[in-house]
Amino acid sequence: MRSDAARTEARVVEIVFPDHCNHLGTLFGGQALAWMDKAAFLAASRFCGRTVVTARSDRIDFRRAVRLGEIVELVAIVVGVGRSSMTVRVSLSSKATPGAPPMLATSGEFVMVAVDDAGHAVAVDRAIGA
Repeated sequence: MRSDAARTEARVVEIVFPDHCNHLGTLFGGQALAWMDKAAFLAASRFCGRTVVTARSDRIDFRRAVRLGEIVELVAIVVGVGRSSMTVRVSLSSKATPGAPPMLATSGEFVMVAVDDAGHAVAVDRAIGA
């Protein structure tokens, strides 16, 4: 049986390739947001056991540039639950080589909403820690 932490968290690992970068050789902000949104989707859908959609992103902080070839790890954690929504905190850290310590590059929160097959919001049937 999975622990509660495993049901509220998702981890995604990516590598920054040339098509992810701008003319300066650093990760496009839009690509970082897409990866963060994907991680938020995985954490929220795992948490509630349903399909989820993105309702909003809040306070995205770009702290440092991520360079071509760096390894990126995203950690998404469900930190709040409403009637049909979940707030997911996502951090994006990168490291230049596999043995190097990760450095926080970007962080933010995403609000995800549980939906039924018709795309209508449905209640999330559990709370954090439940």
